[in-house]
Amino acid sequence: MTLNEIIGILPLVILSGAVILLLLAISFYRSAGLAAVITGMVFIAAFISLFIMPAPIQPAGVSLVEMDGYARFYTGLFIAASFAVTLLSYGYFRTKQDEHPEFYILLIIAVTGASVLSASCHLISLFLGLEILSVSLYVMISYLRGLAKSIEAGVKYLILAATSSAFLLFGIALFYAECGTMGFAGISQRLIMYTMPSPMTMAGFGLLIVGFGFKLAVVPFHMWTPDVYEGAPAPVTAFIATVSKGAMFSLLVRFFFVMNGFEYGKLLLLFSAIAVASMFAGNLLALGQNNVKRMLAYSSIAHLGYLLVAFIAGGSFAVEAVTFYLAAYFATTLAAFGVLAGLSGSRRDADSIDDYRGLFWQRPWIASVFTAALLSLAGIPLTAGFLAKYYAVAAGIRSNLWILVLILVINSAISLYYYLRIVAAMFGEPRNANSEKELPASISLAGGVALFILTLLIVWIGVYPQTLINIINAAMKVI
Repeated sequence: MTLNEIIGILPLVILSGAVILLLLAISFYRSAGLAAVITGMVFIAAFISLFIMPAPIQPAGVSLVEMDGYARFYTGLFIAASFAVTLLSYGYFRTKQDEHPEFYILLIIAVTGASVLSASCHLISLFLGLEILSVSLYVMISYLRGLAKSIEAGVKYLILAATSSAFLLFGIALFYAECGTMGFAGISQRLIMYTMPSPMTMAGFGLLIVGFGFKLAVVPFHMWTPDVYEGAPAPVTAFIATVSKGAMFSLLVRFFFVMNGFEYGKLLLLFSAIAVASMFAGNLLALGQNNVKRMLAYSSIAHLGYLLVAFIAGGSFAVEAVTFYLAAYFATTLAAFGVLAGLSGSRRDADSIDDYRGLFWQRPWIASVFTAALLSLAGIPLTAGFLAKYYAVAAGIRSNLWILVLILVINSAISLYYYLRIVAAMFGEPRNANSEKELPASISLAGGVALFILTLLIVWIGVYPQTLINIINAAMKVI
């Protein structure tokens, strides 16, 4: 690689080099506070590097990643979200007995894998980025090794993620056997030569969709989601719900647009069935949940169904809709899990609805943040979530996906029940004294700053979205 090519992937270089720096730092001085500060500085440096990178350079050999405007936007989104996770993690792990600086090393590695996924233009880099992300998540999920639920969640994710990787590898093998190349553009050029897709091509698409489906936790590949969300530390759950799923969806969009996957009606029919099943299963299963983490887990399944509606629509507007939805969903979900992380004590997470009863009368600003996040997830006007769903509906209408749009609206109405159920609990009678003693007296300064910024983003995007829309339009020109 030339110097210009290295500068072209500068954010990945900074993130990778930071892992070594952090390893050396905690070897000499074991401090979670120092590790958190270094991690935050690394994310700031990587984010700034996105603005000083030169125009994308086409390497002389085979290109595994393409740091175009699309990849830069998503890399910046992942880094910003991970910075928020860092702020939330410091206060959260400080109350636990398992406070170790190694967590931040895993976080940087996971962000590196997610960034590689968003920039992937080759099946090798796709698998490499996926494994970098997944292996880090195995450890992060089971990080609180003293809790049985955390270990159980890590093992479940390990088994199912390994299974999905096997499907993904088999699909990659079929594409290589059929096309003789693993680059997205090369495969696309080869497939154009066929008047009808071969059985091997369709089998390859099917196996890749199974692999993507497990990572995105859409029906029927969602089995791991509620248990992993419940057992993982709250900041890790926030990371899985945002960066991990966002990375996979950004890859899915690039892959299918480059490969002209929207030309295959059977694939669109399959995605439509997955979207409908995810919306109904996610919302109906969330109705009876008393555990907030599990409720948000099923909610995330439904939101992936909403995203698939915009994705199925196809075209440049669909890319804009998906990207706007993900940006709004990131801010909203991080705020929701940030409140949960901030209220969690040393013995357990604040994951029961009873923990939030009367919260407004005891900690009004925390209750206000959580209310804003829940209303945004429900799609109430003047929040980021409302415009996100509006974009998804608009994309579906443009492509005449009337049935999917109607199902999306119906499921949004269903979701109001369990979101407002938590809101009603916060504004109801105060909790009993025993429940209060198990929760911390206050949220850390770092966590408070993160929640304040996320709340501003939820309202700002919901009231004045034009700035974000302009940024997305500029970045999405590549697709």
